[in-house]
Amino acid sequence: MSIIEKTDDEILAIANPFWSHLIKASNDGKYGEFVRHFSYRLLKGLNEVEVGKQFAHSELTRNLSESVEFIGTIRRGDYVTVLYRTRSTKKKGEWLGRLVLGYEDGEIKIFGASIF
Repeated sequence: MSIIEKTDDEILAIANPFWSHLIKASNDGKYGEFVRHFSYRLLKGLNEVEVGKQFAHSELTRNLSESVEFIGTIRRGDYVTVLYRTRSTKKKGEWLGRLVLGYEDGEIKIFGASIF
C-alpha cells in the first residue's frame, strides 16, 4: 500500500513517534539520533556543518515543546506531509512543523523535516 493511501490515523501512528524522536534528539543536541530515520537521499543532501551549527546555536531547535498539535496532512506523489503546530519552551509564539514521509527500500523514512 502506498503511503498516500493510508488514512490520517494510520499516518499519525507512524508520524507521531518519528516527530517525537526528532524533538527529543533536537532538544538533546544529538545529531546522530536526529537523522537516524532520514532517507538516504535526505542524508546525502544535508550539510552536516550547517545542521551542527543549528544544534549548537539555535535556541528554538534546542528548546522545542514535546506537546504538539496535529494540523493536517498533504498527500502528493509518493509522499505525505504531516503538519504540526509546535511551540518552544523558551520563545513565545507558534511554529509550523513539517514532516515528509515516504517509502525507501520498503521502509517508511523521513524525506523532510523542518520548523518554520
